[in-house]
Amino acid sequence: MRKKTIALVLSALMVTGLVGCGSGEKAATDLKVGMVTDSGTIDDKSFNEGTWTGVQNVTKDLKLKNKYLQPDGETHADYMVKIKDMYDAGFKMIVTPGYKFETAIFESQGKYKDAKFVLLDGAPKETLESQPSVGSNSVAIFFAEEQSGFIAGIATAIELKEGKLGFIGGMEIPPVQKFNWGFQQGVAYANQNLGTKMELTKENIVYQGTFSDVPAGQQLAATMYDRGVKAIFCSAGGVGVGAINEAKSRVASGKVAWVIGVDVDQYTHGIYEGEKSVILTSAMKKIDKATYDMVVKETKGEFPGGETVIYDIKNDGVGIPEKNPNLSEPTTTKVKEVVEKLKAGEIKVSNEKGNLER
Repeated sequence: MRKKTIALVLSALMVTGLVGCGSGEKAATDLKVGMVTDSGTIDDKSFNEGTWTGVQNVTKDLKLKNKYLQPDGETHADYMVKIKDMYDAGFKMIVTPGYKFETAIFESQGKYKDAKFVLLDGAPKETLESQPSVGSNSVAIFFAEEQSGFIAGIATAIELKEGKLGFIGGMEIPPVQKFNWGFQQGVAYANQNLGTKMELTKENIVYQGTFSDVPAGQQLAATMYDRGVKAIFCSAGGVGVGAINEAKSRVASGKVAWVIGVDVDQYTHGIYEGEKSVILTSAMKKIDKATYDMVVKETKGEFPGGETVIYDIKNDGVGIPEKNPNLSEPTTTKVKEVVEKLKAGEIKVSNEKGNLER
């Protein structure tokens, strides 16, 4: 009888263990990852595209299902409709790029408690004016754009050595502003410490006001290039695409016209002949990496719900592409030296305007 009892207990433990393992595997493999886009399309060559790349990469590697939906507009109600559609379709992990989702994620994290939400460049808020409230099933992710802009400014100044630079922003919001301020600090640092003579003045720093007006971006870029600007840093989504188009047109006619890309490596988007591109370098924030990391953590039961996570130079969350044919080896070497100083804390980059332009 005693042996029979022990056998039954062991059998029960084995069954329990198998069920536990099975449910864990099922939870991971059944996870569906969705994305709701912000302003623009999924192939905006910027923030949406970078986020979607991260979703595609991680779901491919982990053999998960993915899907994206594009809202009909850019209001709280528009976003809520697509989040509901995604949730109803069984996508219980939803990634949203941009601060415009702040109130939608605040409402959704309370409404869909068995779902997980990743908000890039924003934190859940009841209203846009209220304090952030990151739910236990949400994570807010921010990036040190000022560091990325700084490094791009260093690379641009070293490579071009002297001349005028410009900046075109989309909406005048913190992430875009920090790119601008960091870029200005990088150019100033290079001028003061690395022997460059670059100029970035107020008239060549413009916020267009949207992330979607391609023709406006092309016109703004044309105006700056006509003023003698050699390179324009664009943190402007579709507006930046317009600037890239203008640069391509000018280079094709034998003129000098560079663009510094943003968010992702935009080199391929600037190709105008063969493998030649107007993208000098790109100030990247590793949106794809952040998205990838959060999905992996969820499958491991390590989702950082309730937290605000910062991606910066120390965790390889920002920077410029490792390779770019338009940057010489001496430039790349010097940039790496500056990056190491940033990581060591020997150089500090401010995320505030201070005495900078705009």
